[in-house]
Amino acid sequence: MIPDELSWRARAPLPLPRGRPRGRWSAALAVAAALGWAVTGTGARPGALIAGRIGGVRLLRAFAHPDLAPAFLRLVGRAVVETVQISLSGLLFAVVLAVPAAVPLADNVGGPSLLRTAARMYAAALRGVPDLIWALLFVATIGPGPGAGTLAIGLHGGGVLARLGAEQLEAVDPAPVEAIRLTGAGRFATAALAIVPQAAAGLTSLLLYQWECNIRTSTVLGFVGAGGIGQELASSLRLLRYADLSTLVMAVLALMLVAAVLSRLARRWAGAAA
Repeated sequence: MIPDELSWRARAPLPLPRGRPRGRWSAALAVAAALGWAVTGTGARPGALIAGRIGGVRLLRAFAHPDLAPAFLRLVGRAVVETVQISLSGLLFAVVLAVPAAVPLADNVGGPSLLRTAARMYAAALRGVPDLIWALLFVATIGPGPGAGTLAIGLHGGGVLARLGAEQLEAVDPAPVEAIRLTGAGRFATAALAIVPQAAAGLTSLLLYQWECNIRTSTVLGFVGAGGIGQELASSLRLLRYADLSTLVMAVLALMLVAAVLSRLARRWAGAAA
């Protein structure tokens, strides 16, 4: 066999095993059937929007005439400030809860297996309960208000940040980590000197993203009495005050836009975005 033929055979792609296309078609049909079953079960059909067109038109007309009375705008401003306070306080509590678990969870830290198992269970327990359920529990415990929303966001966010923070720590360049270990440094020194500094930009981006999520979440939690602008939204919906609802929705959109711009600027300053 001549060398050119050998090189051609080496470059030639290996034949796919038989039965794989049939398996892919079966998987695609199974996914399509599952999606069709889900859509049918929820009743999410265009006809539902057509049937509710009268209420939709009434809502859109009210949205075109928001309530801009000075007294109501002051109420909206206080609700926006409270939402920001909930998001920042919840982020602080989440970081306090996440740091003790994120470092042991990272594989490159090399923590004891028992500690890693405990940290994994701890983080899973925090993020396994939805923040809405946490809010309901805290509203029943300490009463309605921003305190319940802050604690709910902090607990759920602590579990999320622990898991995602550990992944950021694991994604660093292993060469500096091994170099520090060769000097005889222990786990804590290796994490502090080689792992965390490399992951600082990614961790900063993660914290800023979590803050944006906290603002959105605090808006939803207000519907169960956890304070913030969501509580005003729920009140306007119950009373069918669509003009007030229009003003509140615009305030939420403006708040999210400002948060996104600030987060982008902070990422650039921290070197986490180009």
